[in-house]
Amino acid sequence: MKAFLLSLLVITILIPKNVKAQNEGVAAAAVVGGLVAIGAGIVAVEQMKENAELKATEWILSNHPDLTSFSLQTLDFDGKKLKDLSNASVITFEIQQFSPKKDPILDGKKQILFAFTSKNWVNEYGIDYKKVRWFLFDSSEWMKMMVAYVKVSSDEKNETNIQNKLTEGRVVDKGVKVKSKLVIPFFNLSGDMYVVTDYSLVMKLLYNERSLGIFFKDTKDLVQIGRLDIIKIHEYFFGEN
Repeated sequence: MKAFLLSLLVITILIPKNVKAQNEGVAAAAVVGGLVAIGAGIVAVEQMKENAELKATEWILSNHPDLTSFSLQTLDFDGKKLKDLSNASVITFEIQQFSPKKDPILDGKKQILFAFTSKNWVNEYGIDYKKVRWFLFDSSEWMKMMVAYVKVSSDEKNETNIQNKLTEGRVVDKGVKVKSKLVIPFFNLSGDMYVVTDYSLVMKLLYNERSLGIFFKDTKDLVQIGRLDIIKIHEYFFGEN
């Protein structure tokens, strides 16, 4: 709705107020056509999000039979950094278990499901889910990744100290903050400088321009996840600190 209203405002501003009477019909038709296109685009995006949640649910049901009662919601439909020029992307989902009862509440284990897409993941039929790589992270795995990321992004190499600081605080643009104090500053790298660590058999982690880069070894895809998305995931697991 916000996107629709913003687009309506832009179109209204862009149409000259001194349009001649004979052109008013053409201008009005152009505005209507533009609004129809905007509305159709918004609907298409919402349909893609709903389809993505359906595919994520199907993946959970097929690969994690232990999850018998859970909530699944989209955290970010495109969590990659806006300046990322790669052909890969990532969708993140919040998953939380609960106990089935008359008035259930979400009070169980929290997890994050990553859907990493490969090249040409969108075609004329929508998202090609055959190109999606799924990874389910709990808070322990996320903390492990964040510790590795902070190690490669800063001079701090003591994993216990990093974990304690991350538990108390969060990752921000310049490093790890606890309350308002920057306790682990990150390297100040330029846009063409990278620091890399070999995280697992599947991926490498990169620090570049204050973002988390994930490089998949088999597909050679690089996704750079923006800082706000890192913060949202960290807060989902550990709360606002």
